[in-house]
Amino acid sequence: MAAWGRWRKAAVVTAAAAALTASTLTACSGTAAGQVDYVVDGALSSYNTNTVIGAASAGAQAFARTLTGFGYHGPDGQVVADHDFGTVSVVGGSPLVLDYQIADNAVYSDGKPITCDDLVLAWAAQSGRFGGFDAASQAGYADIANVECTPGQKKARVSFIPDRGVVDYTQLFTATSMMPSHVIADTLGTDITTALLTNKASVIEQVARLWNTTWDLKPGIDLKRFPSSGPYKIERVLDGGAVVLVSNDRWWGPKAITKRITVWPQGGDIQDRVNNRSVDVVDVAAGSSGALATPDNYERSDSPSAGIEQLIFASQGPLAARPARTAFALCTPRDVIAKDAGVAIANSRLSPAAEDAVATADGVAEAAQFNRADANAARTALGGAKLTVRIGYRGPNARLAATVGAIATSCAPAGITVSNVTLDTSGPQALRDGKIDVLVASTGGASGSGSTGSSSMDAYALHGGNGNNLSGYANPQIDGIIGALAVSADPAERARLLSEAAPVLWGDMPTLPLYRQQRTLLMSKKMYAVSRNPTRWGAGWNMDRWALVQ
Repeated sequence: MAAWGRWRKAAVVTAAAAALTASTLTACSGTAAGQVDYVVDGALSSYNTNTVIGAASAGAQAFARTLTGFGYHGPDGQVVADHDFGTVSVVGGSPLVLDYQIADNAVYSDGKPITCDDLVLAWAAQSGRFGGFDAASQAGYADIANVECTPGQKKARVSFIPDRGVVDYTQLFTATSMMPSHVIADTLGTDITTALLTNKASVIEQVARLWNTTWDLKPGIDLKRFPSSGPYKIERVLDGGAVVLVSNDRWWGPKAITKRITVWPQGGDIQDRVNNRSVDVVDVAAGSSGALATPDNYERSDSPSAGIEQLIFASQGPLAARPARTAFALCTPRDVIAKDAGVAIANSRLSPAAEDAVATADGVAEAAQFNRADANAARTALGGAKLTVRIGYRGPNARLAATVGAIATSCAPAGITVSNVTLDTSGPQALRDGKIDVLVASTGGASGSGSTGSSSMDAYALHGGNGNNLSGYANPQIDGIIGALAVSADPAERARLLSEAAPVLWGDMPTLPLYRQQRTLLMSKKMYAVSRNPTRWGAGWNMDRWALVQ
């Protein structure tokens, strides 16, 4: 109940902020420009940010106010209740039972009503209960026993498995997590909700295939398949991958202040675009675009994200064996890499979103031998064998290029040859396809933060069978600890679980944490209501309140 109280309080704070935005515009005696240009971390490859590829993309930064839900992630990463969309009520605590009520006037931009069918699809796709769905994470959804939904209605009852009362349940069914189920139902010409709830395998297979691919973004998309449930809707996809959002005239809540926002994937031209004033908001990983000078008519703020920049090792190839991963970690100069980023080394794998003492202490003792490069220890761990390792990252990215360069220099004396692979496609896909042996990325393989804002949810990136467990790591003890963290709010118990996990994870080395990814938010001094966000939704969490004052 405490979590629910914090959620409601956050909603009040955000409502006040929205009112302040309006008064600020009035005080400035200005009017909002009709167009804003917004640059985000990675590619905009899918409208569905819940697939492995979609979750690692910049889609969440772009579509937080296009695909709404029962909550969204505010400026501190907290979940804020979105009462325009609907309400959530706790009707049982043991087991946890929640009632979700969608607003009566909630409708997609194509005129179709938003219904409980959309919750059923979101749960089915992300629960791990049904095969075929390429979902990034099962966190929270795997603990739902069933969803009661009468097709076409606006109310759903969600019951959790006994003793699996997920502490961060407000993270479920939030912005960008629910896709328009009627698009798939119309394509198949059948009631997919009943098929899912009755486990009709032949239909579910088709539903999964469509959920994975229907919402891929490319120029010339059929807009009928991309309806919006928020203040913005997609107008078109440009050559080069930018997505143009325009105000949704069927949105039933407060209208978007800026009528058109073009979301641009990060490229090598950000400095030029800032210099010629052709971009208004830049929300990217700090250092990814080099020094990024700030002209007088812009302002800049740097802040920590909730995601951890890390090395994610492939399950096949030269680093498939644990001794090879250990050797690679031993010659990786984490101290040099963190210093280049201007931050401390990060050690935590299972409490990445937290900034508390537990997260800071998690794994410190076990991590000590991996803080500074030790080529001799690495060579010994390899038994004198030679390795060639391909490290990839989404480019261009000046900071990660420097990271790979530092690793290459440091590991060469250990007999490890490192090659730099700049990717223009999805990092997770390159790792899956065996095109690289290591991916340098944030939580879940993301170019941006990648974090949900919840350590318990983020920890599932190392849970066996989870989509964004890119290293394919499987350890029953760690699975049990991750599951226990999800249902425990007791700090002492969480500290015990983390201390139990640390030596196992440092021994198995499925990933190597480097540092907390820092964020750079650069914007025109004429922009109002733009604020940082440490989660994967980034500054776009409230883009419908943005105003470029003329």
